[in-house]
Amino acid sequence: MINRRTFSKALGLGTGATAASLAGLQGLPTASAATQNGTTAPTALTVTPGTHTSFATLKQIKAGLLDIGYAELGPAHGPVVICLHGWPYDIHSFVDVAPLLAAEGYRVIVPYLRGHGTTRFLSSRTFRNAQQSAIALDIIALMDVLKIEKAVLAGFDWGSRTADIIAALRPERVKALVSVSGYLITNLEANKQPLPPKAEYAWWYQYYFATERGRLAMEDKTKRRDLTRLVWDTVSPTWGFDDATFERTAAAFENPDYADIVIHNYRWRLSLADGERRYDRFEKQLAARPVIAVPAITLDAEHDPFTAPGDGSSYRDRFTGKYDHRTLKGIGHNVPQEAPTAFAQAVIDVDHF
Repeated sequence: MINRRTFSKALGLGTGATAASLAGLQGLPTASAATQNGTTAPTALTVTPGTHTSFATLKQIKAGLLDIGYAELGPAHGPVVICLHGWPYDIHSFVDVAPLLAAEGYRVIVPYLRGHGTTRFLSSRTFRNAQQSAIALDIIALMDVLKIEKAVLAGFDWGSRTADIIAALRPERVKALVSVSGYLITNLEANKQPLPPKAEYAWWYQYYFATERGRLAMEDKTKRRDLTRLVWDTVSPTWGFDDATFERTAAAFENPDYADIVIHNYRWRLSLADGERRYDRFEKQLAARPVIAVPAITLDAEHDPFTAPGDGSSYRDRFTGKYDHRTLKGIGHNVPQEAPTAFAQAVIDVDHF
């Protein structure tokens, strides 16, 4: 059972912060409906979205091509969960999720992806590449340097894609997976085909970034802020976030490589920008749409414009291990920040598959 002292220690909070943190959490863990192999998963504490606004400390570590900034909560020797954010977001998407998982004894790692926050390239000569396999290898490098053999991976948007790739290509490193929007591995050839008009409309910024106007907008601090705020408003229409919440995340967009990384990511997906030869073998494997055999829970949000129709049926065959699919009513694209309790519960449940 979790008491005030245990919870405070798990989060790395001082006594003054503990009461404020606990104020947004109701109830202690009880039995969950998620039971696999005779083991019942605990129920996550309930948190009101927006209860937490920051991580107590941030760490930096050199891994692969990067000096990666990340938040870490929970016991140092607990089972590891790595939470991966998307665009245009940052580690604050998990600011309420991480304490819930830490309270259950997990060691929670929340890294800034390349081009975001305090993550920096080690060399000015490194190409600012944001193709899918490069980002996935960043996370494997982080796991290596932190001596994490295996972890539960949980993400949305770019983070889902990254987690899917690692689960597909390096399943021995993944204990289980939580993936918002399901199977997001990009097949460049398939991506050349047009989508239904309504889906294309939702991706307006992807095509904007294919133009010089879009690149200039991302390099301009004011236009970048306005553009990313517009994306937040449109893809999470029911999320009543305030200005301060957005500004905390927008600070991560001041990274000197941010514009280059974002533009390359979306142009590469449309085959308008080249990747690097060093990643060719990985991209060839990913083009074959490899299955994911690790235990997985996929989440779809009711008001996310990128949620595929069919309640997960369009990607169900890509998950061949123990599996569950959940639809979150009334929630938009930024699932972990809009529905932190449901997201944390998915992590806990899949870990008990």
